[in-house]
Amino acid sequence: MKKHGILNSHISEVLSRLGHTDTIVIADCGLPIPDHCIRIDVSLKIGTPGFIETLEVLLDDMQVEKAMLAKEIKTHNRPAEEEAAALLKGIPVDYLSHEEFKKEMAKAKAVIRTGEATPYANIILHAGVIF
Repeated sequence: MKKHGILNSHISEVLSRLGHTDTIVIADCGLPIPDHCIRIDVSLKIGTPGFIETLEVLLDDMQVEKAMLAKEIKTHNRPAEEEAAALLKGIPVDYLSHEEFKKEMAKAKAVIRTGEATPYANIILHAGVIF
């Protein structure tokens, strides 16, 4: 059994297969997920696990070079945007419309669906390299 890092075998597998610039998404429970994307559903009930909790765990185990958020998060969910920015600690963040976000999401290797139930609590993470 793993002692450290993400215990969810599906997330762990996806992270181990990522190459430079590949993307994964952390999604709230309402974001439509394209049928062709790998869906990793970790939701247990409304709010659990949350967006920020899931982002925090992924950032501990994934090299991220860039992130993308819907610009609507700035006006409709400022607390989540501020907490995400604090966790990203200097990682560049691009803001795009929610519609553009959904188009970019379609390129992701996987979407991790959380129990988050606040607006625009979604992020696209771009894999970096460790060397």
